[in-house]
Order: sequence, then structure tokens, then C-alpha cells
Amino acid sequence: MSFLEIDHVTKHFPLREGAVGNGHNADTFCVFENVSLHIEEGEFLTLVGHSGCGKSTLLNILAGFETASAGGMVLDGREVVEPSLDRMVVFQSFALMPWLSAFDNVRIAVRAAHPGWDTGQVDSHTRKYLSMMSLLDAADKKPAFLSGGMRQRVGLARAFAVQPKVLLLDEPFAQIDALTRGVIQQELMKMWEATGTTVFMVTHDVDEAILLSDRVALMSTGPAARLAECLAVEIPRPRRRETIIDLPEYTRLRNEVLHFLMQAT
Repeated sequence: MSFLEIDHVTKHFPLREGAVGNGHNADTFCVFENVSLHIEEGEFLTLVGHSGCGKSTLLNILAGFETASAGGMVLDGREVVEPSLDRMVVFQSFALMPWLSAFDNVRIAVRAAHPGWDTGQVDSHTRKYLSMMSLLDAADKKPAFLSGGMRQRVGLARAFAVQPKVLLLDEPFAQIDALTRGVIQQELMKMWEATGTTVFMVTHDVDEAILLSDRVALMSTGPAARLAECLAVEIPRPRRRETIIDLPEYTRLRNEVLHFLMQAT
């Protein structure tokens, strides 16, 4: 069995009165059906597809925020049935507590994950992950005084500091400008390589998916979307955007994903 098994997962949503469904009965709408994925420990897998295909819904089921209508998920031998600190989510909306400093936003998660640690251990661990995301100089600032890129660094530091079994990234760079996004992507890769954390990410950004991932999974368009195929990204690591964009394999993968997305419209 793989470290993370997504086994024939289907999701239906109830419809408002008078709407026409596409599920097994007239009262439901099928977002996606029979999605199966097998992810190995330490792997970075990205799910790509058009809006409405259920990417974020699948991630929310894995996080425990939603329940599957059929099928299930097993992480490290245990069924996923509710939220847990073994699955940390980084949202595109930053999701920081505005009344806490950057340090305390990370610290509160570390304390929850390690209730037996003393204050020194918690603080040291918090500083370690802030340092890995180049945030020590901003540790005492509240989110309102941080740029969007720095807020997302705090979110990534918080998620990695908990040392989850799986890190779930829901379009984490969607609200960040292109130049800042490139810098944070490099920091994310360094953090991932240093920790060996398993990552499941959803994105619309084809270049981002190829840069970061070991495999790129492609979803067909919704409703009733399906997992179409998984592409291995066999570009050596460490990777930098400015060096991989000229590689024939990068061009081939990018064209294959773009052709799939254009055909799916």
C-alpha cells in the first residue's frame, strides 16, 4: 500500500430546490467521480485542471473538511475521517490570526502539535522554521504589517513546523505577484527537500506544477470530472525556473499539459 491512497472517491453536492442534477438522482450534482491516486511518502504531487473540476474539493476531503460521497482515503494505514494535525493546509487566503505576530502564528501550531514540550523547545522549534522561510526579522510583526508574500511564508512555516504527514497546498501562490511567487516557490522547494514532507498541491499554474512536482495529475473538466492521467516530471533536482525552462523535457511536459487543458475546454 502507498503512503497515501485516494480510492475511487466521488463527491456529490445537494442542489437547491428546482435545479437539475447530474448525479445518481435529480437532487445531487456530481463534481467528480471515481478518482484514485497513490502517493508515496515524500512525494510532491500536483493536481491541475480547470475551475469547477473539484480540485479544491478533493483537497478538502483529504483535509477532513468535507466527506466523500463514495470511496475513501487512507493515510499511513489509517482512514481519513476528520481534520488532524497530520494534515496541514496552506490556503491561498493566508489564513493567519491577525491579532498574533508572525512568531505566535507559528508558535501556536507548534504548541498544539507538541503539548509535552516546554516553552524553550516550542520557541526554538518555532524560530527554526521561521528562519528556514527567511522570516526571523519579521517575527514580531502582525499580519497587517506584512506583505502578501511574507504572510504566505508564515503560513508555510506554520504548516511545516507541525511536521505533518501530508502538507496540503490549495493554490498557495494565487494572490501573490509573479516575482514574489518565484522567490517563495524556491523557498518552498528548499523546505520540502530539507524535511521530506509529502505534498499534495492543487493549482491552475502549469509552470508552477512542473517546477515543483514529482508528478502532475490532470483532471478532466466538470461536472462529473475524472482523473485523466498522471505525468512524471523527470527533471533533475534541485530545480530553478531560469535553468529548466530551456530544457527539452520541460517544453515537452508543458506542451502536453497545455494541450490537455485546451482540449478539455
